[in-house]
Amino acid sequence: MDWPTKTGEFRLGDFQVQSGEVIRDARIVWKSYGTLSPQKDNVALYPSSFSAQHTDMEWLIGSDGILDPTRWFIIIPNMFSNGLSSGAAETPDYPKLVTSWDNVQAQRRLLTEQFGIEQLHAVYGFSMGAQQAYHWAAMFPDEVARIIAVCGSARTAEHNKVFLSGLLRTLEAAPEHLGDGRFKEEPRLTMRAFSHIYAGWGLSQDFYREKLHLTALGASDLQTYIKNDWEASFGRRRAANCYAQLVTWSNGDISANPLYGGNFEHALKSIKARVLLMPGDTDLYFRVPDNELEMKHLASAELLPIPSVWGHRAGNPARNPADADFLKTAVWRWLER
Repeated sequence: MDWPTKTGEFRLGDFQVQSGEVIRDARIVWKSYGTLSPQKDNVALYPSSFSAQHTDMEWLIGSDGILDPTRWFIIIPNMFSNGLSSGAAETPDYPKLVTSWDNVQAQRRLLTEQFGIEQLHAVYGFSMGAQQAYHWAAMFPDEVARIIAVCGSARTAEHNKVFLSGLLRTLEAAPEHLGDGRFKEEPRLTMRAFSHIYAGWGLSQDFYREKLHLTALGASDLQTYIKNDWEASFGRRRAANCYAQLVTWSNGDISANPLYGGNFEHALKSIKARVLLMPGDTDLYFRVPDNELEMKHLASAELLPIPSVWGHRAGNPARNPADADFLKTAVWRWLER
């Protein structure tokens, strides 16, 4: 490794969120990659996605990766309730709703107070990370030069909310559920069911029809694939944190705040950053038409769908070299513009 890394914990104190509730003794765990320039003008913020921790996201960082730490100073702030930063499973009286607005406000404090960073060269985000990137551009239009939103949107679509509602109701049906997304103990069988639901949405019908879970990912059969991939992944996560992040995701909307008062078009038109939108052609959560509608109100934007059958995972292609190369080519070009 030819670049420095550093991990830290930023303390926010008692952090008030949009709802008026408070995250007690709030903290963000972060990791940086590369060297901050003397002018502090080479910062690429990389917010986390649903249930992901920085160790899950490092695969795309490298001198020949999608984000190059020999050129950029990359910071991953772990999102609230991802198991590292403050979260519903670890924090007493955790708020019922923590929004992307809240996450970005906390991240801005991290950047300004920990690093003295006032300007961002770019915010790169996948899925819920893309939603946070969009929030950065709308909340602080004079501080963000460009964003790259991969398989994400400025507002969670109604159909997306139907999927999320199914997951939330599944968690609430667990015998261990105490109410409001809290559990007396980890609901193992329910999380297993949760993972099977997710497996049907995270990848496209075409992915399964072409049997890429067998040929590309090496599983012996469908059930083995779901067990080793999806059950194993969510088996490492706590149900209360998953519940809290699903609520965050469902409430994603760059206009749902005091700045814009629910005026979605105004929020989009207020973005000054150059916006690269990279939806997946077969993503079942964040559809290409959602980004097409946003494009109409953005001052400077490009729509570049990922031509892939890998569904939502086309935007997180850790085991998919073709889509990773497509992302890398686009991101390198956009970061240098």
